[in-house]
Amino acid sequence: MLSDIAISRAATLQPIHAIAARAGIPEAAIEPYGRHKAKIELDRLPAAQGRAGRLILVTAINPTPAGEGKTTTSVGLADALNLNGRRTMLVLREPSLGPCFGTKGGATGGGYAQVVPMEDINLHFTGDFHAITSAHNLLAAMIDNHIHWGNALDIDVRRVVWRRVLDMNDRALRDIVQSIGGTANGFPRESGFDITVASEVMAILCLARDLDDLEARLGRIVVAYTRDRRPVTAADLKASGAMAVLLAQAIKPNLVQTLAGNPALIHGGPFANIAHGCNSVIATRAALGLADYVVTEAGFGADLGAEKFFDIKCRQAGLTPSAAVIVATVRALKMNGGVAKGDLAREDVDAVRRGSVNLIRHLENIRQFGVPAVVAINHFGTDTDAELAVLNEVAAAHGSRAILCRHWAEGGAGAVELADAVAALADRDAGQFAPLYDDDLPLFAKINTVATRIYRAEEAVASPAVHAQLKRWESEGHGRLPVCMAKTQYSFSTDPALLGAPTGHVVTVREVRLAAGAGFVVAICGDLMTMPGLPRTPAAEAIRIDADGQIDGLF
Repeated sequence: MLSDIAISRAATLQPIHAIAARAGIPEAAIEPYGRHKAKIELDRLPAAQGRAGRLILVTAINPTPAGEGKTTTSVGLADALNLNGRRTMLVLREPSLGPCFGTKGGATGGGYAQVVPMEDINLHFTGDFHAITSAHNLLAAMIDNHIHWGNALDIDVRRVVWRRVLDMNDRALRDIVQSIGGTANGFPRESGFDITVASEVMAILCLARDLDDLEARLGRIVVAYTRDRRPVTAADLKASGAMAVLLAQAIKPNLVQTLAGNPALIHGGPFANIAHGCNSVIATRAALGLADYVVTEAGFGADLGAEKFFDIKCRQAGLTPSAAVIVATVRALKMNGGVAKGDLAREDVDAVRRGSVNLIRHLENIRQFGVPAVVAINHFGTDTDAELAVLNEVAAAHGSRAILCRHWAEGGAGAVELADAVAALADRDAGQFAPLYDDDLPLFAKINTVATRIYRAEEAVASPAVHAQLKRWESEGHGRLPVCMAKTQYSFSTDPALLGAPTGHVVTVREVRLAAGAGFVVAICGDLMTMPGLPRTPAAEAIRIDADGQIDGLF
């Protein structure tokens, strides 16, 4: 089988105006970025004419080095739904350069279930992330500039909470001392960098309804506190207008295509372990007005991405998901069952059964939101009939169905059975969806609810300072916000080595951050870093341009 990038390059892509026409987007509404990608002018889209597409979430078991394939499955499912005559749009997040040059690689799917052009999407794309980085850092510069020129707002330099961002893994920037070198460079203070996908500006872009809502949310960002502990916002610094200008193009969704020539909107890219992990509300709503079925995904396992999709994105945007797909692989479940990565090719039915507790936990969790779910078994050549039979048995015993999918090797044709099952679930008008907790619950009680009901922890704990900070935000009117849990993606616990389905553990909340513009409170748990580092052998070492001018090593 050819590599992903070889398959991508061998494809004959259709002109982007043809993809737009297929999606029902008039040519006047597209702004081409070359021949195969475009921005969409939302105010030039046709009225939905009564169409209200069914929203399908693709999520997964906890990720392992063995791979799960959410994006690949999302693409394969959308292609299969279209193949069966169901008008479907795919809506995904944009990849971050950090993982592309680090460990994870690109995020455009794989095999014959990809969105293209692969290199463009993975590398810079239409510049959205650069615009977000610039808008975020403009605000940081305006804070320091305000303090330097007299500090009329009486900002307490010790209580500036707005850090800078960069779309690259760089552990050296996690904690810094800035403004050294003399009085001309401002007032020295401790600060740091986060990765761009963790920026509140990224979250705002993905949760805003339109440009006006974007600017209003930007203005509500709390960047610092005064000496008497009053919050200082981006609007106080008169920064939100210029930030919105930088984001005026980035807020428009990006149109591309799958290898099968089906339309896909790719927009926004918050990580699910340190942010809310979902593509933009704007792109999702546009797709729901254009198609009968909309396939989207949420990052990492369902304990992170799906929970935030339901509790943050759907809550804020008033979305009602119709069905969910939980992606699993035999290989990943064997790792959860204690098998080392080097031994995954050998049949081990008992390990699959042991590791299936992770899948069972995710099925139970999705059910708590009232959303029906099926299991997509992303097929690998080393899977055996006996191992697959365990997954069929486990899914059936827990009120679901496991469906073997070969979209990686066969494209949409390999996911037709999954498409039929998902459509059947989505077409039921069950109307049972509800978020996990009520708006009126106190902030720490919301954190504890997620920890105990989704992670199955004994409890969540935090220092008196964290509790006091949450109480202060409640008194300032932020108590009804949802919570965004930031923790390791590899485990239900805060210990990445604790695989399977642990219970009775304790979730330690190390720090909380207010994202008033985005509309949630971030709870940073365990040892999670909001600026990742590169691995011992980063992917960047193997990426180059060959003699023919093509990119090698990007996957």
